[in-house]
Amino acid sequence: MTDTVTTKDGVRIYFKDWGPRDAQPIVFHHGWPLSADDWDAQMLFFLSKGYRVVAHDRRGHGRSSQVSDGHDMDHYAADASAVAEHLDLRNAVHIGHSTGGGEVARYVAKYGEPQGRVAKAVLVSAVPPLMVKTESNPGGTPIEVFDSFRAALAANRAQFFRDVAAGPFYGFNREGAKVSQAVIDNWWRQGMMGSAKAHYEGIKAFSETDQTEDLKAISVPTLVLQGDDDQVVPYADASLLQAKLLRNSQLKVYPGFPHGMLTTHADVINPDLLAFVQS
Repeated sequence: MTDTVTTKDGVRIYFKDWGPRDAQPIVFHHGWPLSADDWDAQMLFFLSKGYRVVAHDRRGHGRSSQVSDGHDMDHYAADASAVAEHLDLRNAVHIGHSTGGGEVARYVAKYGEPQGRVAKAVLVSAVPPLMVKTESNPGGTPIEVFDSFRAALAANRAQFFRDVAAGPFYGFNREGAKVSQAVIDNWWRQGMMGSAKAHYEGIKAFSETDQTEDLKAISVPTLVLQGDDDQVVPYADASLLQAKLLRNSQLKVYPGFPHGMLTTHADVINPDLLAFVQS
């Protein structure tokens, strides 16, 4: 069986599909600028509980095609749908981290629910409804911050990715943090596998896409998780607003947890994810 699907616009999307084909699928959507490998701790955990686990590399990321175009939330969601349709995933739980949370919101609203494929959703440290500061989103992050990301990426992507992983992403810049060089190296490895163009244009996708209507459209039970020491996606402008906009949500905010808590605190997060899936 192949481990790729080709989208309608000719992009080859790489995916992993592990576990019993007749088990409930748990589908994972990774953050920027990573790959499906960022979900190792969750995929092995759910696999051990008897679930079918699926994760794909976003276009331009990981092992998927490094195409020139389509680095926006609409294409991300369409690509996720191509994987779900190719594998005929039904009664699925879609879990998205950071940019992947935006992908889940758009996928579930536009494809998953209308097609009757989704049972539940989980948004972890996710970017919706809108990251950038605007008149209607005064609590957002100033555009200058994202401009600085683009400048740093264009100047020296390898150094920029090292700095993000070693600093704010996992909270390794906090006093007393237990720093893992292996985790930093793995983040850097995943990032550098992808395309500089996809990563550069993806910054606009995750920061300037208004997903208010996506959240309002979702009716399946949705779990919203975030750490209150998230230095990448401020929780007051993300998870707290998501929980208000979603029709059927549960919110859990973890004191002191960083943006990359799925890796640093998998021992806490995984059982919470399982409890929601089983609820």
